[in-house]
Amino acid sequence: MTASRPGHDGSTAPGRPGDGGPDGTAGASHAYDPLTDPLPPGTHGSRGAHDASGTHGSPWFGAEHVQLEQPVMHDPPPDWYGREAFYQPVQEPVGQPAPEPATQIMPALFPDPATAPGADRGPAPGTEPAFTSPRDNETVALRVPGPAVPQQPMPEPAAPIGGRAQRRKAAKGRGHKGGATAEPVIPAIPRTRIEARRAARALKDSPAVIASRAIGEIFISLGVLMLLFVTYQLWWTNVRAHQEANGTAHSLQEDWAKGGSTSNQPGAFEPGQGFAIIHIPKLDVVVPIAEGVSKHKVLDRGMVGHYSEGKLKTAMPSARTGNFALAGHRNTHGEPFRYINKLKNGDKVVVETKDDYYTYEVTSHLAQTSPSNVSVITPVPPGSGFTGPGRYITLTTCTPEFTSTYRMVVWGKMVDERPRSKGMPKALTAG
Repeated sequence: MTASRPGHDGSTAPGRPGDGGPDGTAGASHAYDPLTDPLPPGTHGSRGAHDASGTHGSPWFGAEHVQLEQPVMHDPPPDWYGREAFYQPVQEPVGQPAPEPATQIMPALFPDPATAPGADRGPAPGTEPAFTSPRDNETVALRVPGPAVPQQPMPEPAAPIGGRAQRRKAAKGRGHKGGATAEPVIPAIPRTRIEARRAARALKDSPAVIASRAIGEIFISLGVLMLLFVTYQLWWTNVRAHQEANGTAHSLQEDWAKGGSTSNQPGAFEPGQGFAIIHIPKLDVVVPIAEGVSKHKVLDRGMVGHYSEGKLKTAMPSARTGNFALAGHRNTHGEPFRYINKLKNGDKVVVETKDDYYTYEVTSHLAQTSPSNVSVITPVPPGSGFTGPGRYITLTTCTPEFTSTYRMVVWGKMVDERPRSKGMPKALTAG
């Protein structure tokens, strides 16, 4: 396997120089063995010259042939023991000898292959490489280039948290019109006791803030109380007054049906005691009449009061002459006289008692007068149009609405007296 080649052992044979066969083909005794001959064929310059000068008598190993068949060195594959696997000859055109790589001729002068003369340094400036596939760092293999991955922008460094300067900057950013909204600034964590105390004091509300908050809560509470009071006055008092007035009216009618002993004479009833019922058909009013004009005992209970005390004492309906004067609320507490301003001359007002129905006809009005003008309830009221004594009725209430500044007065005269035994008058049955 390791037979000597021509030029080494001095043997000669016909045929192609350097081969052991007589026909010029390669012989087994002259095969190249990489274990015993470190240089491949064609690289023995001295041997080629020696063989060309006389040993073999053939110019095959001359310089030109060596340059024509100069092999190109490649990285050895895993199985580098074979000739075909280790060397890959490349034929160069005649007349253009391929220069030997400097890394093979003088490896000591060029330890780095990239700096050796003739080394591959990539494409020339301004030219595109033939193939630009990336190399695998692990297997040193070529890969098909994949889609380009967009570069993500690097995030800007976050601003330091906390600090008076940052808080001022954030406040300016919030106050600037059209500017970007500043990020909330998180206060720095205190590291010392003094800083912790200062932070705690900063979190506490000032006395002005505490006082304004207390005043606001007081106003809110007052507003709620006022709303409840208005609801009570305008709605709940009417509900309660209607309930009490209706109860009193039913009690009177039941008592009259049973033949109860009642009197039509003045002073026969106690203050607050109901003794009659007033009907105003145009206003759809049916309310009991009680003795006296006490606000709590009579008027606030939804009833109409009869002036029967002291200087305000007036006649009863059964009297032959006199003025039967009544008072009632215009707003709240049942508000029986709220719409007496809508009464016109000729409208009827009926007073029902135990024995009789008394029908009055409206004759005149007084839109406004002083509360101290008691002359409006005298037997012959001035301004009423009455010229002499007679059987009259007077209705009084407060005005304007929801106030008690003035008094409104409506006057009427009796036009019919009808016993209960004969049934209700036409004023209550008509329409």
